Amino acid sequence: MSTLTTPEAPGQPATPRHRVAVLARPRLLSLELGIVHQLFGQARAGGTVTGEPLYEVLTCATEPGELETDGDFTLTVRHGPEALAEADTVVVLSSPEDYVQQRPELTRPLARAFARLRPGARVASICTGAFVLASAGLLDGHTATTHWRYSESFARLFPRVTLDRDVLYTDGGAVLTSAGCAAGIDLCLHMIRRDHGMAVANDVARRTVVPPHREGGQTQYIREPVPQPASPGTAAARAWALRRLGEPITLAMLAEREAMSVRNFTRRFRTEVGMAPMAWLTEQRMRFARELLEDSDLSVDRVAERAGLGTAANLRQHFHAALGTSPSAYRTTFRGTLARQGRAS
Repeated sequence: MSTLTTPEAPGQPATPRHRVAVLARPRLLSLELGIVHQLFGQARAGGTVTGEPLYEVLTCATEPGELETDGDFTLTVRHGPEALAEADTVVVLSSPEDYVQQRPELTRPLARAFARLRPGARVASICTGAFVLASAGLLDGHTATTHWRYSESFARLFPRVTLDRDVLYTDGGAVLTSAGCAAGIDLCLHMIRRDHGMAVANDVARRTVVPPHREGGQTQYIREPVPQPASPGTAAARAWALRRLGEPITLAMLAEREAMSVRNFTRRFRTEVGMAPMAWLTEQRMRFARELLEDSDLSVDRVAERAGLGTAANLRQHFHAALGTSPSAYRTTFRGTLARQGRAS
């Protein structure tokens, strides 16, 4: 991995700093650019505000110079595509040129830029930046997502990519994609958590005042994103359940918290969250189990019990179904990949 080093106290080893290059294109969404700089820029060693920065983030374009944005200002980009050759992670932002793309090939400027990617670099996209990754052939054989408004166009142009229209982001290891602009927050937090563990990612989320993990997928944002004020909701039931993940919880108990019938509660829950109530509950228990595996030394049996997933055998079954791995293997892998590399160096 290509890194910068930040000096620590005298006599202490330097902390490796992961390089993130943000590839911006004309008429970029300034919010997307800000997301990457804000989130990676706030990641600190140990998950504390006083820790050393863990990432170096820079912005580049196919040619250095002035770029239009979606606002009434322009952006001066100092770095050209040569920045991609030294990047550990490349994040491709969206552009209006994606919305009207008619051919499944990269433009010449983008092809020249992508030719500079170093082997082993991680590449991610925000919103319709997935069109660029697919055009480069990086998504062939992978599952990807993009903004729901442009999913039909994406599916038509890139039949060799498995399109998941509902999720907020996908992780194919070396290639990742996210849905709409704000889903870039979810994706960046996911990459930070994958690199340095949940404590660092949660600290970034707290200081940015965003949830470390959002519920559901894109479906909840397509129709009726906000219930009418007079309509009953399910937020109280969800909050109640999150405080009791280790306890038995039934669908009837959740509906009772909102004084609804099971049928009405299920319908309202799907509208608000984008998934069935018990599927959501299992997802929250799995999220909590993953947190415990990363941040505690509890046995797998105790993790299963604390997360409300019963026995270690049941936890293993859920992990294999959802993640294709075991709880023990997950703990070994996801206690912060880059943090472990830094300790080993």
